[in-house]
Amino acid sequence: MIESVDFVMAALAAGATAGLTDTASQAVKDSYAALKARVTGALGGGDSAVVDELVGRPVERQQELREALVAAGADADPELVAAARTVLETADPQGAQAGKYVVDLRDSRGVQVGDHNTMTLNFNE
Repeated sequence: MIESVDFVMAALAAGATAGLTDTASQAVKDSYAALKARVTGALGGGDSAVVDELVGRPVERQQELREALVAAGADADPELVAAARTVLETADPQGAQAGKYVVDLRDSRGVQVGDHNTMTLNFNE
């Protein structure tokens, strides 16, 4: 269920980006703060300065954050996923309404989810 971790990471990035603008609604800021608190709690077994750095810079530290979330078992936390969904729905209500954040990747290979991605795949079969 690794897709859950990517979903949480997308919500962290969206919340961080939206939170930088003066026009971000209080609902976006509140939902982002709640998600950050839940992620920080999920990663609570580590050094708090490192956790704060990972959560505060989800785009720049995405690989480390993904590994920490998987190691903490955050991909199996439905409340964490629900908090991520709330951030995405408040930060991008049109995208949420259009189904942008409802993605089923079961049995998929070589897939990226998100906007403006590039990828090179080599399946040596």
